[in-house]
Amino acid sequence: MPEEDFVVTPWEVRGKVDYDRLVRQFGTQRIDASLLKRIAKHTGEIHPLLKRGLYFSHRDLNWVLDEYDKGRPFSLYTGRGPSSAMHLGHMIPFLFTAWLQKHFKAKVWIQITDDEKFLFRDFETLGDATRVGYENVLDIIAAGFDPKLTRIFFDTEYIHHLYPLAVQVAKKVTFSTAKAVFGFDPSNNIGQIFYTALQTVPCFLESIEQGHSVPCLIPCGIDQDPHFRITRDLAESLGYSKPALIHNKLMPGLKGLDSKMSSSQPDTAIFMTDTPVQAEAKLRDAFTGGRATVAEQRRLGANPDICSVFAYYTYLFAPEDSYWKRVETECRGGIRMCGDCKMELAGHVVAFLKEHQVRREKARGQLEKFIVRD
Repeated sequence: MPEEDFVVTPWEVRGKVDYDRLVRQFGTQRIDASLLKRIAKHTGEIHPLLKRGLYFSHRDLNWVLDEYDKGRPFSLYTGRGPSSAMHLGHMIPFLFTAWLQKHFKAKVWIQITDDEKFLFRDFETLGDATRVGYENVLDIIAAGFDPKLTRIFFDTEYIHHLYPLAVQVAKKVTFSTAKAVFGFDPSNNIGQIFYTALQTVPCFLESIEQGHSVPCLIPCGIDQDPHFRITRDLAESLGYSKPALIHNKLMPGLKGLDSKMSSSQPDTAIFMTDTPVQAEAKLRDAFTGGRATVAEQRRLGANPDICSVFAYYTYLFAPEDSYWKRVETECRGGIRMCGDCKMELAGHVVAFLKEHQVRREKARGQLEKFIVRD
């Protein structure tokens, strides 16, 4: 595949991503069967996102588990850039992080990067980004986090805790490094160039709070890895352990596996605030791997490997392997027709959204249990 066929940066994902090439390019490691077995020893189960290779890559996850086996707990850090309403793809790292928290009893730090989105997006005011962030926090809380073990913070509201270490980081990162990692050019504002220094800090917050180095695991999309390559290069010089990472593949949009869910293109994504009518309409128009006619599909079967609808089953809506495999087998065998499959998926999606939206409204009264400020 030619190099220009896809782009993956913390701010842009374009084209059909070659994850094997990203592993080589970024220098990460594949999650293999032995690592899954180590995780299952502590969790008693393997999350479907792990089992199906959707969490597929890591940095130093074995080391985190080594330390855990020695009795050293680890913290978890993830975050959200509040550019718009959240969709299903945005929920993946939060659902997975909540699962890790439950099984490892880990403290979770969740960063809301309202300043970053003001710097990188077209918000007229910083307050606009913060307001979107508060709406996003409702979805994050609804993912099922334990309020006793979760700290959610906005960069602008927790800056006294973040800035002293961010300055130390900034002094160690040259512009040439930032340019090489992120592709900055003279058109970038200086806030964008500085921002990675602030992004570095949250993985050390538990260490700062405890007064000693605490291992940190960061569940994130593979597109966010460049930020933390810089963090890992600097961690030991700051007196902390390198943070470990576990990467997920990016949930595709409804228009095909080479498309991305985009907040600027509402028809490509299911948003957490969508009504049943909106969700069903989007799924009816979703791209599939079906044949030109019903007769041809019954004879030749369809292709789930290129189907956005089947991808949704794989990520979230067929957690039981027996059901997931049945959907695939019926698809390939010409038993399952695309229209019926879409409506079956719509039933799962609508039920998921309804339950989520109840928890989301409940979260409005729980904000102060989760959010920390200066």
